[in-house]
Amino acid sequence: MNTPGKDLYPDVTASGGLAPALREAAKLRGCDIGLEPWATDVISIETVRGFLSVDTASERRLFRLSVHIPGFTWKIGSTGDPGLLVEAVAAWREGRPLEELEERFEFMELDEFTWALENGEPTTSQWSVLLSSEFHRRQWDLLRRLRADEVLRNTFPTITHGAVRLRVDPLDGTSRQVLVHDLGGQRYEVMRVGVPGAEWAEVPAGDLIACLRAALTDV
Repeated sequence: MNTPGKDLYPDVTASGGLAPALREAAKLRGCDIGLEPWATDVISIETVRGFLSVDTASERRLFRLSVHIPGFTWKIGSTGDPGLLVEAVAAWREGRPLEELEERFEFMELDEFTWALENGEPTTSQWSVLLSSEFHRRQWDLLRRLRADEVLRNTFPTITHGAVRLRVDPLDGTSRQVLVHDLGGQRYEVMRVGVPGAEWAEVPAGDLIACLRAALTDV
């Protein structure tokens, strides 16, 4: 438990921020973590498995490691040892097998979605996650309708302010994407994301799938 007034991260304070502290730890361990030289407290490291981010807990000394892909972030572990953390980041960037990472770094918690991302199948896993989440129960009917289509089920779904977002490439935040909002009573609104001047447009239920296919594939 944190003692009031006690600095849990004296090494971070002495280094002038989280990023300098991690760069120093990486240098001591002989690791390349790919951290930009100008980074201070915002940690975002690009890898082939998404962006890695690091933040610190306030209640006790923990460096928390997360993975971010556009529209989706999840934790993959935490440790109080910055040296161990930078070694894990370096190994992740090198593309070391997930089995090796789990065995070598006991603090890492690689869930089903992480394995799906590794296997090139994050989309299937994400549909399952959303359709089993009570938090997104209001979107279940729409999600089931979209997943039933042989084209749309191959797009990556997320929920944005109550609307379902479908994106062609789960790892590319600029890839073609569309928002769908269920208005109830078989009424829907659709908006193509990233198109100048794009606005919400109401689409009849019977035209919804064809409209989304056209927006995402030009078919």
